[in-house]
Amino acid sequence: MQSGPAAGDADRTVLLRAGGASGERVRLSVYDVVNGTFATSRTFYYRRRLDTEALRESLRRTLAHHPVLTGRLERDADRGLSVVCDDAGALFAESHCERPMPDYGPGRSAKDDLRRYLHSVNPFRVVGHDTPLLTVKVTHMRGGGSVLGVSINHSVVDGAAFLDFLVHWSRTHRGLDHVAPPYDRTVLNGLAAGTVPAPEDPQYAVVTGRAKFGFIWRVNARARRVRTLTTRFSSAEVLALREAARAGGDNARATSGDALSAHVWRVLGALRDREPGATERLGIVVGLRAALSESLAHGYAGNAVSNTTAAVPARALREEPLAHTAAAVREALDRVTPHRIREEVAFLDAQRKAGRLNRVLSRMSLDAFEGTVALNNVSRLPVYAIEFGSGRPFWFEYPASPVPWTVLITPTPEGEYSRDAHLSLPREAAAALNAPEWARRLHPRDHLLDRP
Repeated sequence: MQSGPAAGDADRTVLLRAGGASGERVRLSVYDVVNGTFATSRTFYYRRRLDTEALRESLRRTLAHHPVLTGRLERDADRGLSVVCDDAGALFAESHCERPMPDYGPGRSAKDDLRRYLHSVNPFRVVGHDTPLLTVKVTHMRGGGSVLGVSINHSVVDGAAFLDFLVHWSRTHRGLDHVAPPYDRTVLNGLAAGTVPAPEDPQYAVVTGRAKFGFIWRVNARARRVRTLTTRFSSAEVLALREAARAGGDNARATSGDALSAHVWRVLGALRDREPGATERLGIVVGLRAALSESLAHGYAGNAVSNTTAAVPARALREEPLAHTAAAVREALDRVTPHRIREEVAFLDAQRKAGRLNRVLSRMSLDAFEGTVALNNVSRLPVYAIEFGSGRPFWFEYPASPVPWTVLITPTPEGEYSRDAHLSLPREAAAALNAPEWARRLHPRDHLLDRP
C-alpha cells in the first residue's frame, strides 16, 4: 500500500494514494464551482467494529477508479477551478473513543458529536494548496462498534456521486464488481453552447460582495438559534399522504416524495403563520441526472444538482387540500427540463466568464429568513447499504444545517417507504413543533390529511 504519515496528526493518520498519477486536469463545471470549496460530510454508525486495515486496503483499490478524489484543486486562468489528478492522496485517520456507542436514532441525534467523528480541513486553504479533497476517519467505540466519517470537497461531488463512491468502496471491500464512474465534465461544460445567456435567472441571483458577506454573517450569527429535529414517518403514513395527494383524480402523478414534501411544507407554513396574502415558497433541491439522461453518462461522478421553486399563497398553503400543494410541488419539479438546464448553465457560465460566479447564490438560500422553506429529499440514496463486512449501519447522519427553515428527507433502515425528516428551524419554532398539538399536525390520522 502506498501510504505515509500526514502532517499535523498522530501516527494513526496516513495518506492513501491509488498508485498512479495521470496528471490530467479536470475542468470543473459551473455546478461544481457554485458550491464553493467547503466539504460535505456523512457519518455511518455500526454496531460491530470495522476492520481498519482492511478498510484502508479496499479504499486504496477503490481510489484507483476515482482519480479526482486523490487530486488537488487549482485555479484556472479565467478564475475557474480544475482538479489536477496528481495522486497526491486522500487522508485516512483512525481513533478510539472512551465511551460506548450511543443509541443514535431519531430520538437521539449524533449532530452534537460529529466533530469527533470527522476529520476537518480548512476550506480556505484548499485551492492551490496540498489539501486532500477526501478525508476518512474511523472511530472505534469502547465495548464495540465503529463510526465511519467521510468528508469530500463539495466542488467535486454532489450527494448522489458521494453515495456512489461509498457504494463502490463497500462493494470493492466485499469483493464485488462495480463500474468505474465517469468523472469528465465535458458534457456539462458544453451545455451552454448555442444558448444566449439571460441577464437574470429565476433560481440564482448575482449579489454584491458586501451582500454576500452580509448573508453569510447573518447565517453564522443565527446558527446557534437553529435547532434540528428528526421525526420518522412510517411507511403507512407516507402511503396515506400519497393517497391524499392523489385525491380528486387530477394529480395522479403525485409521488410519495411529492406528498411528504407538500405535507411538511404545509405544517411549517402553518407554524410560520404569515399573513394570508403572503407568498410561501418551497425551494427544492433537484438532481439533474434524470433530465440529462440522454447526454450525461450514467453514474456521473460530479455535481449535477440545481433547485426549483414551488409557490402558493399562505392562505392556500394552510387551507387548501394536500392535493393542491402536492400539485404545486410536482409542477415545480416538472419545470426542470433539458431546455431549462441549458438556460441555467448558460447564465452561470456567463457569470464565470465575467468573474462573478463566486457571488452567485441561490434565491432559495437568500430567502431563508423570509418566506422560503428549503427542502432536499435524498430518500432514494442507498445510505443503509454501505456495508464493510460488519453489517449495515444502524444510523447515519449529516451535519446540521445552520440555515433556518431547512428540511432534509432521508431513508430509514426500517422499510421501503418510511422516511426521516430532519427539520432545521429557529429555536422558538422547533420548541413549538415539539408540543403535542404540532406533533399531531405533523403526524396526522387519515381523516386529518386535508388540513395541516
